[in-house]
Amino acid sequence: MEQVTYLFAFLVLIALIAVVPTVFRRWHVPSVVALMVTGIVIGPNGLDVLGWIGGVTHSSVNGEALYQVVRALGFLGLVFLMALAGVETNLRLLANERKSVATLSALTFLLPSAAGFLVYWLFAEAGSAWVVPAVVYASLFASHDVGIVFPVLRELGLMRSRFGVTVLSATIVTDILSLVTLAVCIQLHAMGAAPGGGMHLAQSISVLDRFDLTWLGGWFTPCFLAVIVLFLAAVMAVVPLLWKVVERVAPHAHETKPTFFVLMVLLMVLLGEMLGINLIVSAFVTGIAVARTPGFRNPSDGVHEKLEAIGFGLVIPFLFLCFGFEADLKTLFGMTDAAGADVLRGWLIAGATVVGLIASKVASGWLALRFTGFSDRQALCAGMMTVPQLSATVAAALIATNLGILGKEFFNAIVVLSLCTAIPFPPLVRLFIVKGHVPFVRRRPGATEEDNKALTDLEHLDLTI
Repeated sequence: MEQVTYLFAFLVLIALIAVVPTVFRRWHVPSVVALMVTGIVIGPNGLDVLGWIGGVTHSSVNGEALYQVVRALGFLGLVFLMALAGVETNLRLLANERKSVATLSALTFLLPSAAGFLVYWLFAEAGSAWVVPAVVYASLFASHDVGIVFPVLRELGLMRSRFGVTVLSATIVTDILSLVTLAVCIQLHAMGAAPGGGMHLAQSISVLDRFDLTWLGGWFTPCFLAVIVLFLAAVMAVVPLLWKVVERVAPHAHETKPTFFVLMVLLMVLLGEMLGINLIVSAFVTGIAVARTPGFRNPSDGVHEKLEAIGFGLVIPFLFLCFGFEADLKTLFGMTDAAGADVLRGWLIAGATVVGLIASKVASGWLALRFTGFSDRQALCAGMMTVPQLSATVAAALIATNLGILGKEFFNAIVVLSLCTAIPFPPLVRLFIVKGHVPFVRRRPGATEEDNKALTDLEHLDLTI
């Protein structure tokens, strides 16, 4: 009976994944948004469809078990998504656009961080130790959601344009900075909160959480940054060598090559997690490293096309369903069960969080791209694309809340923020591009002919996807 339950559940989910985005596309709604909305409706905080399936099949498999399986597929989808984002990244074009990437990364990290720090400072409890929590809240403001930015850029056909490379690369850099900031703050909190200066984090495999690092003192942060740099350099050096071995071992155009690709990505993700480096960073850099191997894009092998078919056709949609599962619309209507003053304070924190993040993200994105030669409309698009917050931000906020760094009202504010930004902004960006006829194929001023070869020959955008 268990097999029938799983079969029925996946039949329903695959049918929704196939049908819903196709229907929503008629109204120019990106697939990522359509699937997230579907996840909200059918998830545990909505109609609880998987729980209903577990009940009607009279199986020992309950709804929670089904949700855990889907979340596992969603995790694999996140790994696939970030690896494919790395594969799509044009290093030549990235090098050409290093000024705009650096400017966008710096401004979209610093301005939102300042806004988040200010919001926490304004609402911090009097007499509390607020500096580390304020920095954590600042890091949540600074983070982007690559899982939303990359699919939107891909659907709009912008991955090989100056704009696409700049926004995606800056998103990755900013995410790295925010994740490093969060990791440092968690370790500093652990040093001060646990006896002996150490803290064991549940469900963490990082070696940093198994040792007392107080002896490093102020050297912890530079040492941690050095570990990250060394790990990324090792991935960029070792992974292409491993892929060359795969090409010697696997027959020409063999179907096992995508399997070896997934094996390498998962191995690098595991090693990165053991060093305290988030999987977003590890999977993305691994994708870049594999794509550097000349044989990877051999048309006769079709490895890239097979990976995209597996990723975007099967596992990545489960990631967006999981995004929807995590959203709880009840948060919008009851911040707490306590007195009305606490409810009002919760709503004020949520309102300040939403307004502060949107204003700081849009302003920083617009300023950065205007400084580096993009048009007003392109710069505004960049600012709007950096606004959506969901998986990484909510997960980081949950970790900080469970460790006692953030209060429940600040976590609720982050949940409200994710609902107010992840769902409306992708279609708003798409609508702005379509109705505003925003041009994106534009050569960098002063670029050489060799530089221009790194750009694809797009003359217009295919917005019918």
